[in-house]
Amino acid sequence: MRLVPFFALCLFISTLCAAQPGYNIQFQVTGLKDTTVYLGHFYGESTFIKDTARVDSQGRFRFDGKTPLRHGIYFLVLGSNREFDMVISQDQHFSMNTSRPDYYKNMVVNGDDDNKLFFENMMFNMERHKEAEPHIKILQDSTLTDDQKKEAREAYTKINDKVIAHQKDIIAKYPATMTARLLKSSHPITIPDPPKKADGTIDSTFQFKWYREHFFDNMDLADDAFIQMPKSMYRDKVYEFYDKLFAPQADTIIRAVETVVSKAKKNQETYKYSVFISLMKYQQPEIMGLDAVFVHIYDKYFATGEMDFWVNDKMKKNLKDHADRLRKSLIGKTAPNLVMQDSNFKPRSMYDIRNKYTILYIFDPDCGHCKVETPKLVSFYNKKKFDVEVFAVSADTSMQAMREYIKTMNMKWITVNGPRTYVGPYQDLYDAQTTPTLYVIDNKKKIIGKKIPADKLEDFLTHYERVQNAKSGANAKPPAKTGAG
Repeated sequence: MRLVPFFALCLFISTLCAAQPGYNIQFQVTGLKDTTVYLGHFYGESTFIKDTARVDSQGRFRFDGKTPLRHGIYFLVLGSNREFDMVISQDQHFSMNTSRPDYYKNMVVNGDDDNKLFFENMMFNMERHKEAEPHIKILQDSTLTDDQKKEAREAYTKINDKVIAHQKDIIAKYPATMTARLLKSSHPITIPDPPKKADGTIDSTFQFKWYREHFFDNMDLADDAFIQMPKSMYRDKVYEFYDKLFAPQADTIIRAVETVVSKAKKNQETYKYSVFISLMKYQQPEIMGLDAVFVHIYDKYFATGEMDFWVNDKMKKNLKDHADRLRKSLIGKTAPNLVMQDSNFKPRSMYDIRNKYTILYIFDPDCGHCKVETPKLVSFYNKKKFDVEVFAVSADTSMQAMREYIKTMNMKWITVNGPRTYVGPYQDLYDAQTTPTLYVIDNKKKIIGKKIPADKLEDFLTHYERVQNAKSGANAKPPAKTGAG
């Protein structure tokens, strides 16, 4: 009989294993039997069930499939409970043996070094936490002075240093593992000291600019495993980038979005996800004027067909409708004219107003929030601090309801009935899907503010006029110099 050399046989077996398609994860869990379990995973802020298995009388079960699983954190589900987490990365043919109730402490992994690292690191952290507990208790004791807490603080710092050193060791030795990638993503960026300029002074903006440029150094935005993490890790990191490192102005946020998308574009899944979460963040932004970001994202990535590989026709139409509605009423745009009947059935045009400012106020007589906001607007209007006229649009078809509302609220401005329009529905001209909605328009019919609470109008216009006056002063030409004579 001809013998195959041992090393050749080992090579053949390892190659065969490496080439195994799909996934096959076998479990034996003591204390679990005759039930159904599920393999769950995260995606953004949601959780999903990927696979189902039946546990036999010996606690054995298996999840398998022909298509490899996406990398990320997965978890075992029993009933409605998330029993324990695991990582899924390169090796997707392995086994896990453990017992209830302490799954982590009793876990034995065969065939996957990544999960071995994951559980070993978890146990290391648990041990360090137990070691730190008495020191934490002292540090949280409000009856003790800082001097009395000094020893506990030093001890806690040493324990924390052990944890960080342990994590750095894993990252250095096993950089490609899911465990190392996850740990690295949680480590803060080390910012270098600012260099000195030629004149010996320090560039005060260097560190901020450097930090912004290197914000994603420890987290690859093209790694779709980060989408499949607890706590919406990918989304939260991107939103932190937008919120903390860029001024809340449309142009600067658009540049930030382009930075994120360019980093994510190498992977179709992260490309899709980065565009989607950016779009959703600015669909109904809390900060005035940032709806222009939504319009930009729609125009560049959806209107062009760039996202057609995943978005369906219905969603694309909904996005288009919203973007088109927003684009007509963006800050800086000319406000579309409204011509509607007042309570005497007389046509009234918003463009006929000649005041310095027009307040477009869209309300519904039956709207509870409107009943709170309208008196605040009446109070602002009656102060006559600014040259303002209000053009109020009632969303209700009833003229009688509008008349009663005008009388009850003592509204002395122009009020018209929205459905009795000569220029089409106001909803097609302005972003006003909810009531009340308020726009501020200048004497050139440009939109300068939107969706401002009525009790903030005075502050808004005061600030706006201060900025405009400052701009006028900056643009004023200095007087021409005259020669001595």
